[in-house]
Amino acid sequence: MSIEDALAKARAAELDLVEVAAQADPPVCRIMDYGKFRYEEAQRLKESRKKTVIITTKEVKFRPKIGKGDFDTKVRHMLEFLEEGHKVKVSLQFRGREMAHPELGKKVLDEVLEQLGPIAKVDTEARLDGRNMTMVLSPDKKAAANSKKPAAKPSNNSNSDTKTA
Repeated sequence: MSIEDALAKARAAELDLVEVAAQADPPVCRIMDYGKFRYEEAQRLKESRKKTVIITTKEVKFRPKIGKGDFDTKVRHMLEFLEEGHKVKVSLQFRGREMAHPELGKKVLDEVLEQLGPIAKVDTEARLDGRNMTMVLSPDKKAAANSKKPAAKPSNNSNSDTKTA
């Protein structure tokens, strides 16, 4: 169909003539409401962006001689991060003569894993990079699914409490 005929048809229907495939020979055009098409396209794009999940990496820094209170606080923060779906990078910084005892750092990281239990799974094992020992943890999807299910509550409907007249 010629361009003039297509334009006349589009005007008669009070719609737009939109070129769909310019690379085709001859070019392919469609008669449609272009404003509505752009709106629907924007809605589809918006919907696809909603479904994307952004995983960020949070970092928690430890020292080999960390106190019990500080340790518990940092582990609690890591637990929150993992429950929110973030990855956690655990860094252990050595200073001075602490470098001679990397087993102390390994012990701290093992305690972190023990405290977090099944909630975290290890992505990257603990390894020494210069003066830092790092390990990356991610939330374990199976454990998170099990913890979100509500436990069955025991019913407190006993017949001994009811009075009969």
